[in-house]
Amino acid sequence: MPNRLPTGITVLDRQLDGGVPAGSIVLLNADPASQSELFLYELSAARGTLYLTTVRSEHAVRDALDRTTARTGKPTIRDIGADAPLDHANRLVGALPEESNLIIDTLDPLESSDSARYRNFLNSVQTHMANTGGLAVLHGLTGRSVSENRDMTEHMADVVFDLETEVRGSEIVNRLAVPKFRGGRAPGETIKLKLEETVAVDTSRDIA
Repeated sequence: MPNRLPTGITVLDRQLDGGVPAGSIVLLNADPASQSELFLYELSAARGTLYLTTVRSEHAVRDALDRTTARTGKPTIRDIGADAPLDHANRLVGALPEESNLIIDTLDPLESSDSARYRNFLNSVQTHMANTGGLAVLHGLTGRSVSENRDMTEHMADVVFDLETEVRGSEIVNRLAVPKFRGGRAPGETIKLKLEETVAVDTSRDIA
């Protein structure tokens, strides 16, 4: 079994036999109105993390980390969303040290780049993660407008997390599916989660 890197999210690591294979690219697909950032915040507690933000400002991300009650680390945060985000990301990724996390939140502005340039970027990330034994988590939104390059991202990713958020009457239901898991065994069923102050298992029963 390849070396596993814990995500820092206990419920997820238990389902994934200890974590994600080192060197992997993970795509986290999530609704823009969900609490999916909690996954990213808790991941930053697992090891040194470079957090690239493309939409929110560096200050906004830092403030959110300070206010959350989830377990977090002290990631290096860089705002790359102003001009030429793909070029900024390329330079910063190349300097990542061994066994580090790379978080890109959100991926959508990078996916809007020319397909050939974006493909080169994904290959560069994949090569760097493989060489350093790190973990890249790309946060992609599944809202009203999804980039045509999302198919390419899903194909290149080693692991795909699909977070679905549904409002059922007075209940908000979050389910995480892992349809793709290279180098390991993907859970056969979705995981029902509570996304409130932390990421936790939701033990409530579904109401038909």
